[in-house]
Amino acid sequence: MSNYRGFSTIGQVKKFKMTDLELVKQNLFNHFNIRKGEKLMQPGFGSVIWSMMFEPLTEETKNLIQADVKKVVGYDPRTRVNNVIITQFDHGVQLDIEMEYLPSNQSDSLRLTFDNASQQLTRS
Repeated sequence: MSNYRGFSTIGQVKKFKMTDLELVKQNLFNHFNIRKGEKLMQPGFGSVIWSMMFEPLTEETKNLIQADVKKVVGYDPRTRVNNVIITQFDHGVQLDIEMEYLPSNQSDSLRLTFDNASQQLTRS
């Protein structure tokens, strides 16, 4: 039986219900898709990664991105970050987030691609 239930119309054809880990991943995707300062009345909410797209990928930049990932994932008490792999490409950054879904001690990963050329975030 699922502990958490929700719904999403993104990428769904007739199935809108989501549960547990899939719901958590969708919530994280939504959070990363909000730029810091973009949410009305909550200027501290969102991700700083969008503002770092054209910065050189130095150790300092990597540390800032990793800290942001941990902060965003930390908003959800059901998850914990185990590792973050950051890869830069011509027009953006790809994150491979290895995390643990705490209610079931299930490990999983989430790949997010921040593409500044298309101004889109994709999940795979």
